[in-house]
Amino acid sequence: MDVVMKLGASSAVVIFTKSSCCISHTIETLIRSFGANPTVYELDTHPNGKQMEKALMELGCQPSVPTIFIGKELVGGANEIMSLNVRGKLKQLLIRANAIWV
Repeated sequence: MDVVMKLGASSAVVIFTKSSCCISHTIETLIRSFGANPTVYELDTHPNGKQMEKALMELGCQPSVPTIFIGKELVGGANEIMSLNVRGKLKQLLIRANAIWV
């Protein structure tokens, strides 16, 4: 779990995904559409992917991907990101995390 938290805090935006997950791709595309450049870890291709996926599940991420950290904090999964976006709060969160500048 410590490794996941350290990786999550290593960049303004960190996304844990799987290469075959279309929802992960959609969330990454949404975040990039604001001009952010997230660090992406594909668990199915990462050497420690299985352990990281287990740690994400222990953090309460169900399903384990996509999981998004913004500003060194666990935001959640696709539902949380889409909810923030619909409410107009995702952009402000990205600005506060210094992931984008306006």
